[in-house]
Amino acid sequence: MAEMESQDVGEPMSLGEGTKSSVRPADRHGLLKHSREFLDFFWDIAKPEQETRLEATEKLLEYLRTRPVGSEMKYALKRLITGLGVGRETARPCYSLALAQLLQSFEDIPLCSILQQIQEKHDLQKVKKAMMRPALFANLFGVLALFQSGRLVKDSEALMKSVKLLQALAQHYNHLQEQPQKALVDILSEVPEATLQEVLPKVLKADLNSVLGSPEHLELFLLAQQKVPTKLEKLMGSVNLFSDENIPRLVTVLKMAATSVKKERKLPAVALDLLRLALQEDKFPRFWKEVVEQGLLKKQFWPASYLCFRLLGAALPLLSKEQLQLVMRGDVIRHYGEHMVTAKFPNQFKFAPEMNEYVGTFLEGCRDDPERQLAVVVAFTSVTNQGLPVVPTFWRVVRSLSASALKGYVAWLRDMFLQPDLDSLVDFSTSNQKKAQDASLHGPERAVYRLRKWIILRMVSIVDSLHLEKEEALIEEVARFCFFHSFFEKKKPTSQIPETEQQFSFPMEGRAREVVSNAFFSLLQTLSTQFRQAPEQTQDRQPWTYRLVQFADMLLNHSRNVAPLAPFTTQQRQAWDRMLQTLKELEARSSEAKATAFQHLLLLVGIHLFKSPTESCDLLGDIQTCIKKGLGEKTRRTRSKATNPQEPPWVEVLVEILLALLAQPSHLIRQVARSVFSHICSHLTPRALQLILDVLNPEQSQDEDDNVVVTDDSEKQLEDEEDKTSDSEDNKNSESEEESNEEESDEEDRDGDVDPGFREQLMAVLQAGKALGGVDNEDDEEEVGDEAMMALDQNLASLFAEQKLRIQARRDEKNKIQKEKALRRDFQIRVLDLIEVLVTKQPENPLVLELLEPLLNIIRRSMRTSSTKQEQDLLHKTARIFTHHLCRSRHYCHDVGNCVETLYTQVERLVQQASHQADSSISLYYFNASLYLLRVLKGNTADSSICKTQKKEKAGTDTSTKPKGPKVAQATSCLDLSLVTPVYSSALSSFLTKRNSPLTIPMFLSLFSRHPVLCKSLLPVVVQHVTGQVRPRHQAQACLLLQKTLPIRELRLCFEDPEWEQLVGQILAKVTENLRALGEAQTKSEHLKERSSLELLNALFRIINHEVSRGLKKEVTRQEGPVSAKKLTVDLTCIRSVLQSQQPNLQQRVQQGEHSTGSSRLYDLYWQAMKILGVQRPKSEKKDAKEVPSATQNPISMKRKKKGFLPETKKRKKRKSEGTTQEENAKPTSISGDQPPSTGKKRKKRMKAKVAAQAQVNGTPAASLAIKSPDPEPPAANPSTPAKTPKLQKKNRKLSQVNGDTFVSPTEPAGEKQHQKELPKKGVSGKSPHSALPQKKARLSLASKSPSLLQTGAKKKKAQMRKERKS
Repeated sequence: MAEMESQDVGEPMSLGEGTKSSVRPADRHGLLKHSREFLDFFWDIAKPEQETRLEATEKLLEYLRTRPVGSEMKYALKRLITGLGVGRETARPCYSLALAQLLQSFEDIPLCSILQQIQEKHDLQKVKKAMMRPALFANLFGVLALFQSGRLVKDSEALMKSVKLLQALAQHYNHLQEQPQKALVDILSEVPEATLQEVLPKVLKADLNSVLGSPEHLELFLLAQQKVPTKLEKLMGSVNLFSDENIPRLVTVLKMAATSVKKERKLPAVALDLLRLALQEDKFPRFWKEVVEQGLLKKQFWPASYLCFRLLGAALPLLSKEQLQLVMRGDVIRHYGEHMVTAKFPNQFKFAPEMNEYVGTFLEGCRDDPERQLAVVVAFTSVTNQGLPVVPTFWRVVRSLSASALKGYVAWLRDMFLQPDLDSLVDFSTSNQKKAQDASLHGPERAVYRLRKWIILRMVSIVDSLHLEKEEALIEEVARFCFFHSFFEKKKPTSQIPETEQQFSFPMEGRAREVVSNAFFSLLQTLSTQFRQAPEQTQDRQPWTYRLVQFADMLLNHSRNVAPLAPFTTQQRQAWDRMLQTLKELEARSSEAKATAFQHLLLLVGIHLFKSPTESCDLLGDIQTCIKKGLGEKTRRTRSKATNPQEPPWVEVLVEILLALLAQPSHLIRQVARSVFSHICSHLTPRALQLILDVLNPEQSQDEDDNVVVTDDSEKQLEDEEDKTSDSEDNKNSESEEESNEEESDEEDRDGDVDPGFREQLMAVLQAGKALGGVDNEDDEEEVGDEAMMALDQNLASLFAEQKLRIQARRDEKNKIQKEKALRRDFQIRVLDLIEVLVTKQPENPLVLELLEPLLNIIRRSMRTSSTKQEQDLLHKTARIFTHHLCRSRHYCHDVGNCVETLYTQVERLVQQASHQADSSISLYYFNASLYLLRVLKGNTADSSICKTQKKEKAGTDTSTKPKGPKVAQATSCLDLSLVTPVYSSALSSFLTKRNSPLTIPMFLSLFSRHPVLCKSLLPVVVQHVTGQVRPRHQAQACLLLQKTLPIRELRLCFEDPEWEQLVGQILAKVTENLRALGEAQTKSEHLKERSSLELLNALFRIINHEVSRGLKKEVTRQEGPVSAKKLTVDLTCIRSVLQSQQPNLQQRVQQGEHSTGSSRLYDLYWQAMKILGVQRPKSEKKDAKEVPSATQNPISMKRKKKGFLPETKKRKKRKSEGTTQEENAKPTSISGDQPPSTGKKRKKRMKAKVAAQAQVNGTPAASLAIKSPDPEPPAANPSTPAKTPKLQKKNRKLSQVNGDTFVSPTEPAGEKQHQKELPKKGVSGKSPHSALPQKKARLSLASKSPSLLQTGAKKKKAQMRKERKS
């Protein structure tokens, strides 16, 4: 950077080198006159941000277009040429790009002159050794700039000079590497053929050794071979690059090219040019076999292998079908498959995404050639690792296949599934798989099974990726194929069933049929969700499941040709026939949503009849009975009871069926169960709900076995896991030692406490072998021979083997328990779907109230043991249902019936449980549940009988506590405050007294905001705990709770004015008592108490101001009669005296720096309260110390110290002289005399002073807020004077200090008072000489020798001013 700056600074000095006369200083001075904007362009070009560089280049070009001729153009060219050799590597390409853009925009600039200036500025012969590298790059980027301008190929002279310069630069390989040769190839690839013929002899040596010496020379040779083959032949004669002696050199050159692009990860151009040359000369097989497969692949060099892979992908569009067969069955594709299998670690480079791009581009480009598409896709699928294709089953490039190619691909998959041709596959085994001695891993049976498993999943995945409904025939073909080979086998072929005409070359194994069965149900889920039944999707407007059931019925009817793998019994066949009959009946009522849901359930269970006949047969009969009763029953609850009292209602039976289906891990069953339950939840009975809650009850589900058995597919997945482990055998060696070490450490941890039985057995074996005791002399040692030692070793080995088996048994038992627990949690998560449906679809159902405590139990249990993913999922889902769908729902139960007393008991129980929880997060759920029940009770209308009994029992208590407004609502509501208030009062007392209470302030704020009448009854409890024998932390919480509660508007409506005044007075007295110890706090809780008390005090002041404003509003709106607003009498004398007495303590703590972090906030709150009481915050001592000694100086010195100077045109001219200002300041209270008209703030101040003086003459107004005066003789109001408006009252407060009631801060020094008296004489301020404090609006001031709280808005002030002017 320093180098660049030195060069840039020196460059303007050297402009105009040709003229060394006296004109040069003038030109030099002219350069310095360039605009700063123009010079900044070059600095921005060298900045590291790319956007800044490009923007600066564009602005420079725009600037030069306006000045094409002049010193700016010369300076720009020299500055850019100088920048080509700067020290920073990131800046060189930017200057080069800017120079190219400049030369492209201004074509009149000759390129030869620019090239000459570059060579002169960065002369390689004269440059110092230390500057050689920047000079070399400057010449290289200069030539690139000429080439990028697009003019170099048109200027033959500049082209020849550039070629010559690049050849000279190529000699400096240590600095530039192969960049000059690459630039030369790029330039010559753009020149015309005639120019290339002229230049070729100068750039290409007639030596084949030189051509095959580097990738750049070879690429130049291939360029000439392509563009000027005749000239090349004259120059070098006939050259055969693919001869036997040249092939090893080609391999070496390609290896060098692969190394050069290792970081870029791209295909070198020379490799693709060689491929094109081989195709042109019909030597592609030789090139591919000898150069690629036997040359580059044998190097065991991964960059060379990646070059082969990229060459394979790039060659796909260029090859014919025969050439594709050659490429796709060679060593390259096999090596690629091995790379896909072994590249499993995250930090390993994976070539598969890049190959997918090559294949996808090829398939997109040849949609009109389905044969080539099919050949490539089949070839990639045929690359297998011991029978398993290396491409994934969800290979997304298949989406680019045309319809005919896709159909052919599915047909190939089907034929390969039926008759696996292992010889046609490009199969391989990894090095670790070859080392395995197990013969079962290399047998054809295993390869066939792995291949069939992949094929069936591939076919299902193809259906998943189909988005067009036009492929209905293909979808049906795949579905029928999967269903037939899952549950049927052929006996005799028939043309009516095409599947019977298919034959197996290898017999179908049982585990393969299980894989096909699982794939079929996965396909069924896709057909049921993605392809919804719609008129345009199926010809007969039937769902896919129904069509498959019809296909199954046809197979059952052709017993001579087809036989089910598990033949139906008579009872099962009858159940199947009844199901078909029921389906016909439901199809007649397909317009009903309930009938559609039942149809889905019946079809699903009918399909499962082939998978689990016994269970599904019983379910079919129950489902049909429930369907008949459910569809025949009306929505009225009177008919919900069964005719037979011993027979359970159909809803309960159907709920049991749904629970049994949810026990299976099937997403399709889960969706169908949700759909069916959403239609039957309106008929739900308490017993049916209890069946669901029994599953969700953690205690019951752990202690006893559930009736529902949770199934698992782990046994079916064992073989799949074995396949996966065999696939990753190549990575076993690096991980086996770590896994064994981990297992050994785990065993050591588990065996840390050895059981006594094993210890006794070990001691007995050792004593029997005389290993312990009796070995004191040599004779005994000699008695222990080899046979005894061998016997001892065998006994120890058998003992430890038994111990190891016991350890493994305990471990297996523990794993089994954990697995069962995980399955149980998954089952509970699925069952929660039914709860969510009930709460969402039927929020007004009384049964919803029974869900509160079971859901809370799940939340409490899961929050304690939420260590596994299943526990966390269960917790999150339960909490979401409870919070969002239940407590925050807009709808709730409005018909509690005779359950009112039960709800009161439940509220009390929930509040008590919330108070006894160990975690506040759990307590919050219980407290919200109690609020939900209060909402239900409040929203329900009490029956007449219940109301009568409640009136008889609580007649006295209700009438004394409820105001008139809430009385009417409470009379028609089931909510009885006399029963609820003690519950929450106890919880509130516990919160304000218990050391570690789980209850929080937001809980009670939520209660108070929703139920203000209940809040009125609970406020005395909070006020009581503001002071007294309570911990400071609890006092702070009480203050904070009051601070947040009192501003609630609904709470104020529950109080009469005398009651509200009494409450405010009580709270103010409590706060005053707390503030007597202000500034004496030592602990953190005491500091919190002081801060909360001051915040509550300020909140009280705001409430009082609001009350005054409301009273004034009533007074203003009623002009014809006397004032009807009631007075709110509050004594602020005590609180003011208390705050004044504690000011020195706070001031001292602040000055000494002994306060904590929150004390600054405490100090601000204190002066906020004092400001409302009429006391302004004093200035800091630092300012006072400066003002006192300046009292004798000139008034001008009181102003801010001058810094710098301003020109005369910028100085503000004074409108008035200092003498006039002093006269006006000396008489601020004058109300007579002529005043010049003025506008703005001064006019408003004069109006305020005039109105205030007039009000003082007329007397004090009748205030709406009467506050007891601290003075013994307050002035009496004139009864003949009419009541003043709020505006006049506010103006009256402004002159309270003029009447002799000036209050001085206790902390003000005496010098400050003297200084304030002298200020008017010096003309520093325009304030009254009688004012000891700044004239600033205060919420509380001393008016008529008594503090009053008045607060009006700006609109009220303007309205009062207009009335005064009119009067």
